[in-house]
Amino acid sequence: MDAKAPARVIEMRGGAGRGVSSGYSAYGYPRWLKVGFWICVVIAVAVVLRRVAVLAHPTQGGTSPTAALDAVFASHAALTLAHILPAMVFVLLTPFVLLQRSSAMWAERLFFLLGAWVGFTAYAMSAHPVGGWVERSAVLLFNSLFLVSLGRAFVAARRGEALVKMRWMLRSVAILLGIATTRPVMGVFFATSRLTHLEPGQFFGIAFWIGFSINTIAMELWLRSRGDRLPVAA
Repeated sequence: MDAKAPARVIEMRGGAGRGVSSGYSAYGYPRWLKVGFWICVVIAVAVVLRRVAVLAHPTQGGTSPTAALDAVFASHAALTLAHILPAMVFVLLTPFVLLQRSSAMWAERLFFLLGAWVGFTAYAMSAHPVGGWVERSAVLLFNSLFLVSLGRAFVAARRGEALVKMRWMLRSVAILLGIATTRPVMGVFFATSRLTHLEPGQFFGIAFWIGFSINTIAMELWLRSRGDRLPVAA
């Protein structure tokens, strides 16, 4: 998503994405999308690194809300690491995949493999929700949408349908990065907890629904506004 890179605009012919033609245009991803993407990437990586550090060096006897959350994740540390470490690698791969560099085919293959792993381990993680059924319902819905999007992108890639593949890859990335968008939402809940008297178990699920919905809806609206034309960096 480099603003300086020229963009290749892929146009659909025949409705299914077969027989695509390409030309070069100065058009790229909009600024708001690039800014949002990189903010989500930074947040996602920072959250994983913090979680790994806390699991490696747990604090004892803490009474803060964050200490209680740390204890929840520590109770299933192996599953947590099996989920968040591949998820971080997946997030770090997304710039290479979305730029569609011909030399980064290895990244695309790893993108699909890691995405499937992250999706299935997310189902396992939902067995230990901080926010109860509200959080679990958000995970089940959006994680299923993520896996469907990833699967559709994989099928399109095998068929050589470049436009269709890009559409579904963008959807899958936006959904997964929704977990990063939940963090500022949670920050608002934590900051206002003295006024609202809400505990993490009460607002975690709400934050999940808000964060994932923001990313999913924003990406869908942008894709629909583009019609049958998508920018792909050359």
